[in-house]
Amino acid sequence: LAMASAGFLSVLPLEHASTGVIFPFFKRLVDILLSVSGLICLIPLLPLIAVAIKIDSRGAVFYPQKRTGRGGRTFVAYKFRSMTNQSDPDISPLWTEKNDSRITRVGKLLRSTHVDEFPQFWNILKGDMSAVGPRPERSELAEKFDSEIPFYRLRHSVRPGMAGWALIKQGNTSSVEDALKKLEYDLYYIKHQSMWLDITILLKTFVDAVAFRGR
Repeated sequence: LAMASAGFLSVLPLEHASTGVIFPFFKRLVDILLSVSGLICLIPLLPLIAVAIKIDSRGAVFYPQKRTGRGGRTFVAYKFRSMTNQSDPDISPLWTEKNDSRITRVGKLLRSTHVDEFPQFWNILKGDMSAVGPRPERSELAEKFDSEIPFYRLRHSVRPGMAGWALIKQGNTSSVEDALKKLEYDLYYIKHQSMWLDITILLKTFVDAVAFRGR
């Protein structure tokens, strides 16, 4: 137990930015401002995106998915559909592979610009997510990783984010080994989180989107 406690404190001290009052207040304020602005910008684009998705492939425009959030709570995250066969759990693998053949032509563009994530502004406004934080995993994957990776559930000590340190450093998860590496980035973020780090992550995410480097 002592060794486990020491390991816990080494990656996530009991006192860090999110356990205070000032940082969580300003972070939530920024989340509300960004989500409202994002939704306002999305409204005029929504018909164009919806038509492009429907013309490119059969299926719904939006793709709801159960994700694990703060404290292990499950919530429904929304995305624009960027793949085929996503609605069938018996057909779709748990994670997205590199150059996944299920990604549609429109989906590839949406992903490269991070536009597929824009519906999650609604999740941010509701408080399910934050603008910046560990990316929320599918509930099935979160359970799998929690049983195989020590300290994995520590990433659930904060709200998951639409943008994240692990996302810009590594990208999507396609194996348990990837999840372990992403966890290291996530714990680094939780331990060192600040408004300056959040701004850095948002700027890097914006640059990746403009340069079509989204994943």
